[in-house]
Amino acid sequence: MVTFLKVTLLIVIGWFILFAHVSAKDPPEKPIVYFGLIPLYTPQLMYEKFQPLMDYLSNNTTYKFKMQLTKDYKGIVSLLQEGKIDIAFMGGASYVAARNKIEPIPILKSINRDGKPSYRSVIITRNDKSINSLSELKGKSFAFASRWSTSGAVVPLYQLYSNGIGLKGLSRYFHLRYHDSVVREVLKGNYDAGAVIDTIAYSYKDKGLKFIFISEPITELTIVARKGASHALVASVKKALLGINPYDPDIKEWGEEIRYGFTEASDSDFDSIRNIIGYLKGQGVYLRDDED
Repeated sequence: MVTFLKVTLLIVIGWFILFAHVSAKDPPEKPIVYFGLIPLYTPQLMYEKFQPLMDYLSNNTTYKFKMQLTKDYKGIVSLLQEGKIDIAFMGGASYVAARNKIEPIPILKSINRDGKPSYRSVIITRNDKSINSLSELKGKSFAFASRWSTSGAVVPLYQLYSNGIGLKGLSRYFHLRYHDSVVREVLKGNYDAGAVIDTIAYSYKDKGLKFIFISEPITELTIVARKGASHALVASVKKALLGINPYDPDIKEWGEEIRYGFTEASDSDFDSIRNIIGYLKGQGVYLRDDED
């Protein structure tokens, strides 16, 4: 009987030691969360600028975050609608389009280098072009970003129409997928002018760009949650991102759009974009579901 008890005890101790060893060596895997991002840049640049954010969230929450890219802006809306992603980073126009379909919940919006939750649309041309104002765009060629891009399409379209030019006043125009593609095509001379988000415009300014228009402030790029996403997930993302220290040297390698931290966001932040989209509809211009 004593021998049996000793053997049983040894087995129990052995299993305990083995379990403790395995647990210490292989901690439980964190649940994976796919984080959707609108394609501001080509995929390689998106990875360079936004992967640090994924790493930061993985290290500061109980989840493992993986970047989910799509070929166009409307792809993020589709992924939210299908429940394939719970969190996304999008601009005003794509948010308004998504809000009409699936009611995403705005969580946080970015802060710019001046400490404000806004950015601007910039209409650019080459330094050697004799274009210096919006009125001089009449009869010229123009490169837009995605049709659903706030700064690369919606706001510049509003400016063209409100200044009496519109699309018919251009010699030709085209929607490119990425903001950095717009800059390159303008610098190559393939288009007389184009529209991009300010962070990209300034990063290329010393390479031969001239700014002919800078918009009023636009509500910053915003992180939203899918309606029905876990409250624990949303709370942990908010806590982690509101805790970002923009003076942390590790943050300086992050993309310009996210390195200065975040602040609370609300649906009313996008009322001005709704008004612009409404104005464009009155001009017969709509956010189409197809992309070039």
